[in-house]
Amino acid sequence: MPTKQQVGQVVVVLAACTAVFAADPARKEFRYPAGARSSVFILNQFGPITVKPSSSDQVVVVAIPHSDKVQIQGAQNGDRVVIKSQLLPGTAPAAGRVDYEVEVPSGASVTLHSADGPLRAEQLEGDVTVESDTAEVNLRDLAGGHVHVNTLNGPVILTNINNGHVEITSVAGDVTMNSVTGPFVEVTSAKGRINYSGDFGYTGNYKLTSHTGDIEAVVPAYASFDVSAKSVRGDVENDFPLTARPTATSPSAFQRGRSFVGSAGKAASSVIIRTFSGKIRLKTR
Repeated sequence: MPTKQQVGQVVVVLAACTAVFAADPARKEFRYPAGARSSVFILNQFGPITVKPSSSDQVVVVAIPHSDKVQIQGAQNGDRVVIKSQLLPGTAPAAGRVDYEVEVPSGASVTLHSADGPLRAEQLEGDVTVESDTAEVNLRDLAGGHVHVNTLNGPVILTNINNGHVEITSVAGDVTMNSVTGPFVEVTSAKGRINYSGDFGYTGNYKLTSHTGDIEAVVPAYASFDVSAKSVRGDVENDFPLTARPTATSPSAFQRGRSFVGSAGKAASSVIIRTFSGKIRLKTR
């Protein structure tokens, strides 16, 4: 027969467990076995998603809904894992919010969707696709994969992306890139600013385009690239020591706008900068 002391200890343990569950009763956790090349989809209506590399061959998803108006559904089909937030009809954004913390094998492909985010991914080597309306998108320390970002007016920040195939499309959000290199880097924005800080890598093709937004590139003196920059109505500034070269297009086409062309070093990478009414600035770091 248990003593009073033993009974008291059990009560204390039960009370502690109850406190843990009561503190976060809605927390959901999903675990799936996954290979290095799995595909993971996190489809959230509202709320943040953070993705980091897993220390095991598993996809681990922790989801915290903010109300009982949203359900979390998870499924696996082979190497494909889908986690989805399902809102009841008429649910307001605040009530439909779900916070996601996700761990995946570093080589997995990841697709993230949330209207308002923020959306973050780091230290991954697979493809990363992000879709959002107003969310801040923050991607860092990615290597070797395709990076696709499509947003309406949320800011996009890319840091330390190596050997990536990068495509960023934004209607009005600013795009900031720090140390982003790869064989193909393209940023297109209608109204947002584009800021690039880095060396344009080696043998890459870079295209930065904004209709009305300003574009600035800050590069180190040792960078090796060929550049063609043009703004139809905006100002153009260049304080990087470029070597002049003949233009591939007719001189009159460039005279109608404001532009500069030239090369640095061995012209290893190709850089094209275009805007209709924004300002272009190329400067030395």
